[in-house]
Amino acid sequence: MGSDASDGDYRSRRRKHEDDEEVSSSRKRRHRDDEDADKPRRRERPRSRSRERKPRDRSRSPDSSRRRSRERRKDRDSEGTRDRHKHRSRSKDNDREASKEKDTSRRHRHRHRHHRSPSPQKAIDYASARQTSDSRRERHHRDSPSAKAPNFKPTGVLAAAANAVTVGTGETVTLKYHEPPEARKPPPRDKWKLFVFKGEAVVDTIELSLRSCWLVGRDRGVVDLPAEHPSVSKQHAVVQFRFVEKRNEFGDRVGKVKPYLIDLESANGTVLNGDKVPESRYLELRDRDVVKFGLSEREYVVMLDRE
Repeated sequence: MGSDASDGDYRSRRRKHEDDEEVSSSRKRRHRDDEDADKPRRRERPRSRSRERKPRDRSRSPDSSRRRSRERRKDRDSEGTRDRHKHRSRSKDNDREASKEKDTSRRHRHRHRHHRSPSPQKAIDYASARQTSDSRRERHHRDSPSAKAPNFKPTGVLAAAANAVTVGTGETVTLKYHEPPEARKPPPRDKWKLFVFKGEAVVDTIELSLRSCWLVGRDRGVVDLPAEHPSVSKQHAVVQFRFVEKRNEFGDRVGKVKPYLIDLESANGTVLNGDKVPESRYLELRDRDVVKFGLSEREYVVMLDRE
């Protein structure tokens, strides 16, 4: 009897437990249904009527992948250009606003200055002063040594110092001529003479063989052969003996000392046998040549006397 009672109690307890579980599960289900009702319903995607879904055919070829990559690149570039254009338009707008602000500030300053200036005459004076300062600046730049091109030509200062001669009066005179390296005295057997004629009369005879160089001119302090005529320059011309080498018919070099005439850029020039002598050039003098200096009527005849 005792065992039957215990079995009944066990069964009743089990039924009660099962009933409690069913009640709790029903409550939970109700709660879930309420939550689903409160949530917004999702839109269901329409399913294809065909039961069998066909897989998409995508080409795995390299050309198609390249095409896709090109399209993506183009899209990226177009987006970048759009952003750049936007940025530029913004910067232009900002520049315009800044320039407008500057213009307004300048106008305000100009108004203030206009009110401050006492008279228009002062403005004219300022403009003229500005022009004069600019012209001075340009003149200074033109005359400055840096603006001029460098000159590397010989100045002649050293030559003048070497050719400076002090006269008996204490005055220093610069010689226009100095002897060349080939200057020589004629040999004793060649006796060169210079006869001075005034009309048909012989006024003077000069032994040219005594020296290698004869300076002709009006300045008695420095010249070797004075000429008193006013048309003759202070340092007019030079008779120079030079050693010159020439080749003979056999090809051998033969040297000889000969007299030459050179004009020192005189005012009225030098005449040889009726022809004007070019300036600063040597011309050979030969036996019985006639020389005239300036506008003087005196004739200088060159003669060679060989023993």
